[in-house]
Amino acid sequence: MTQQNVDIVVSGGGIAGLTAAAAFGKAGFSVVCVDPTPPVIERDKQGADLRTTAFLQPARVLLEEAGLWTRLQDHAAPLQIMRIVDAGGAEPEPRVIKDFDASDISDLPFGWNLPNWLLRREFMAHLNEMPNVDLRLGVSAVDLLTRESEARVRLSDGETLVCRLVVAADGRNSTIREKAGIGVKTSRYGQKALALAVTHPIPHENVSTEIHRTGGPFTLVPLPDHNGMPSSALVWMEKAANAQALYEMDEAVFNAEMTARSCSLFGPLNLASRRTIWPIISQIADRFSSERVALIAEAAHVVPPIGAQGLNTSLGDLSVLLDLAKAAPDRLGDAPMLASYQRQRHAEVALRVRGIDVLNRASMVQSPLLRNARAAGLQALYGMAPVRKMLMQMGLGAR
Repeated sequence: MTQQNVDIVVSGGGIAGLTAAAAFGKAGFSVVCVDPTPPVIERDKQGADLRTTAFLQPARVLLEEAGLWTRLQDHAAPLQIMRIVDAGGAEPEPRVIKDFDASDISDLPFGWNLPNWLLRREFMAHLNEMPNVDLRLGVSAVDLLTRESEARVRLSDGETLVCRLVVAADGRNSTIREKAGIGVKTSRYGQKALALAVTHPIPHENVSTEIHRTGGPFTLVPLPDHNGMPSSALVWMEKAANAQALYEMDEAVFNAEMTARSCSLFGPLNLASRRTIWPIISQIADRFSSERVALIAEAAHVVPPIGAQGLNTSLGDLSVLLDLAKAAPDRLGDAPMLASYQRQRHAEVALRVRGIDVLNRASMVQSPLLRNARAAGLQALYGMAPVRKMLMQMGLGAR
């Protein structure tokens, strides 16, 4: 059994974990990042993550600081307008359409959308060029022992890593969180989400479109053209049984169902990838830190995929943690640093999780009266310019 000393161990090789490894490595810390499953980095290979990530403006700043943005910018589709459509009438057709334009609050787009499989490809290539970052795929953290001065992380290959800080980015079922004795509160909605790519004849013009009827939002997010056709990433949230039926549906019938649910705003939608499906929950950890351990991303909080809040909130965690580490590198992972991280993040994230929970429940309503109330609320909020701008700033994490 071998033992290695390192500044930081990142448990989890998803988008947040790889970003953390790059950011801490760029800041001069020695990092080992472990994940049990080597990611699929080709779009059409089995197991590829066909979801996309919209990086909002603050996230791009972090990616630039980590040295990652230069690898991504040529692949990114800008998100200039967030369009909210209420189609909650008797027929699936738009009755309220409101555009939230980034130019109202900024000279930049709200964000930039990229496929997750491509993010993993580019992040891994970058990390493999960093001499102070050791990326170990196919290896997981299986045990944790902490003391006031250090943490010991035992890996599945028998090695023990001794470090000053453990960053838990190992997902909603986090092993590190469990070993640290941190509990979670979980809400289940009886929903699942389909994630896939589509093509359509009408260009998206860099508009992200979120259509509300029942069951959950139907969100089309711009992608670069695919095979010469305008393309978008689709996240379609539905009651679990309905989502499963859609997942198993014949492709031609599925295309027709997608087009109807989209209110034909982009013309006929055609499947341009495999379908993937996963359950929707809301979850928050009781606290985001313990001795020598910081939770980030889905180890700390999980929200439904609404308004690009999931990963951007995760990168907000990382940004705070990184700033604390850079401000006092000699105190990396000590009790005052982690207490400050807890103070800065937990209450703010808890409020955001509750807000997204309310939005998701509103998007699910079936009663015509409640759907009418939802449409009226959208009209009222949009009609008050100061409120509209404040909501956009809050969505970016600027307030």
